[in-house]
Amino acid sequence: MITFDFISYILLPALIFLARVADVTVATVKLMFVVNNARRMAAILGFIEAFITIVALSRIVKDASNLPAFFMYAGGFATGTYVGMWLEEKMAYGSVLVRIISKHIPHHLLDYLAEHQYRYSLVEANDHSGNTKVLFTVCKRSKLGTFLTALEHIAPEVLYTVEGVKQVSHDLLPKQNKTKSFNLEKIISSWGRRTYAAFYHW
Repeated sequence: MITFDFISYILLPALIFLARVADVTVATVKLMFVVNNARRMAAILGFIEAFITIVALSRIVKDASNLPAFFMYAGGFATGTYVGMWLEEKMAYGSVLVRIISKHIPHHLLDYLAEHQYRYSLVEANDHSGNTKVLFTVCKRSKLGTFLTALEHIAPEVLYTVEGVKQVSHDLLPKQNKTKSFNLEKIISSWGRRTYAAFYHW
């Protein structure tokens, strides 16, 4: 009589998949904080990543010796990468430098920057066709989509590039209205304070 090993071929691969998704997702999001010089959050997520690897993955993978488990390990890595990139995009943490290049910078664009409190620098430059102008400004990643939509509406003929910046003086960024938004650092800090208080009273 043939018996099917449910634990080895179903449960164990499923646990490997879930642990790998969690591990790689945390690692991908952690990289965002590392790039943006957010040391505290990078350290917290680094601890979580190492904890998952040591406690979960190392034990589960040690007992895995079948093909479904290997496929779930690789599948969990791929899925974790996708989920981590999606989450990183949704969080939109950090700031970016927007470089706008054009023969003529429209006054409507300068008015828009002034109205929304964007500080900018405008310099003269030269390209293959002669004189041109380059405008530099900095904005939050969370506001980049709105900014580029406005830019393409006001000055569709300009060229622009966007690149991440590691650290920005707060004076260069527009003042943000205080709205409720997803803040992973505040959530983790709040959870830590509640846990500490619970242990203290216990």
